[in-house]
Amino acid sequence: MTNPQGRDNSTANVQTLLNEHPFSGFQWLVFALCFFIVLLDGFDTAAIGYIAPSLIAEWGVSKPALAPVLSAALFGLAAGALMAGPLADRLGRKSVLVGSVAVFALACLASGFSPDIQTLALLRFVTGVGLGAAMPNAVTLMSEYCPDARRATLTNAMFCGFPLGAAFGGFLAAWMIPHFGWRSVLILGGAVPLLLVVALIVFLPESVRYMVARQYPVERIRRTLARIAGHAVQGVQRFVMTESAPAGQGRSGLGLVLSREYRVGSVMLWLAYFMGLVIFYALMNWMPVLFKEAGLDPKTGTLVAALFPLGGVGAVFFGWLMDRFNANRIIAIGYALTAASIWWIGQTAGQLGWLVVAVFVAGTIMNTAQSSMPALAASFYPTSGRATGVAWMLGIGRFGGIAGSYLVAELTARELGFSQIFAVVAIPGLIAMAALVIKQMASPARTAEPAQAASQGAH
Repeated sequence: MTNPQGRDNSTANVQTLLNEHPFSGFQWLVFALCFFIVLLDGFDTAAIGYIAPSLIAEWGVSKPALAPVLSAALFGLAAGALMAGPLADRLGRKSVLVGSVAVFALACLASGFSPDIQTLALLRFVTGVGLGAAMPNAVTLMSEYCPDARRATLTNAMFCGFPLGAAFGGFLAAWMIPHFGWRSVLILGGAVPLLLVVALIVFLPESVRYMVARQYPVERIRRTLARIAGHAVQGVQRFVMTESAPAGQGRSGLGLVLSREYRVGSVMLWLAYFMGLVIFYALMNWMPVLFKEAGLDPKTGTLVAALFPLGGVGAVFFGWLMDRFNANRIIAIGYALTAASIWWIGQTAGQLGWLVVAVFVAGTIMNTAQSSMPALAASFYPTSGRATGVAWMLGIGRFGGIAGSYLVAELTARELGFSQIFAVVAIPGLIAMAALVIKQMASPARTAEPAQAASQGAH
C-alpha cells in the first residue's frame, strides 16, 4: 500500500511517528500520570526525615537508634527497583506500575498507625518496595512516549515531581505535625496514592515501544498511536522500531545491562547515582536534626531543610542542555558544583540568612544533577533492557541512600562538628563526577548530540 508520493504506508516506524508529530494531549496525559507517581514517591520517601524529630520526642529513641527506621524504606526501595525492572521488561510497564503504587499506598497508610518503632521500620520497608518499583517504570514509560529531540527535557521535567514532592512534604509536615501529629503525614501519604491507582488503571497506557518489541496485536498498537498520530496510522499493517543504542546481541533485561557493550557504562551509572543518593539522604534525613543542634527551632529547621529538594526543578534546564550537548559532561559538571555547594552549607552555621541561601543553591544543583540521571540511563539502553537498566541504576543507587543515612549517624557519634559533617558529605559529589567522566571515555559513541543522532536516522 502506497500513498500518492509512492511512500509505503503499510509499515510505520514507531519512533519516527513520535518524532514527526506534535506532542499530543494523550502524551501529556502520560506525562501527568507519571509526574504524580514520582511526586507521591518523593513525598513518601522524604516523609520519615520530616517526622524524625517527633519520633525522638514521642518514643524517646536516640539518634543512632533512629537510623534503622530512616533506612528501612531505602532497603525496600533497592529491593523493589531490582525486582521491578526485569519484571517490567517481561510483563509490561503498566501492570508493574499499578501494582507498585498500590503497595506503597497501603503500606504508607498502615505505617501511620504504627504502635512502636519496630513496626514502623517494617512498614517503611514495604513502602519502599512499592516506591522502588514505581519510579524506574514511570521514567521508562515516559521516555518511551517521547520524541528523540525532547526526551531528556520531558523525562527530567517528569522526574522533577520527586524533589517537588519531597519539598512539599516538608512544608506540609511543618504545618500538619503541630496540628495533627506526625502520624497524619503518613496517613495522607498513603491515602492520596490510592486515588491515583484508580486513575492509572483507567487512563495509563502500556508503552507503545514495549508493545512493538513484544509483538502485541497490530490493532492495539494502532489504536494507541492513533491518539498521537491520528490518521497517519490508518492502514498500517506492521509497526517496527530501530534502536539508537546497540541491541546487545539479542539479549534482554539484566543480560543486556551487564553485556560487554554496556558493562562499564552500567557500573559507572550505578556509582554516580549511588554517590548522589549518599548526599541526598544524608542531608534529607539529618538536616532537621543537625539544624536543631546548631540552634534553630524545630519548625524553622524543617522549613529550611525543605528548601533542599525544592531546587530539583532545575532538572528541566539540564534536560534542555542534555538534548543539545553531551549529557555525561553536563551532569558531571553538576556533581562537581554539588560538592562545592554542600561544603558551603557547613560554613554557614549561625548565619540563618546565608544558611537558607546555601541550602537552596546546594539543593538546586544537587537535585538537578541527580534528577537528570534516569533520563541519561533511559537513553543509554535499548528498549529490550531499558526498564532493567534504569531500575538497576536506581536500585543499586538506593544503597547509597542507606549509606548516607548511616554516614551522618556515624559522624555524629564521632562528635564531628557541623562544618566537618558537611565537608565529608561533599566528597561523594566528586566521586560521581569522576564516574561519569569514565562512562564518557568508555562509551563515547553513545553520547553524540541527540539532534545529530536523529538526523542520521537513529530512531
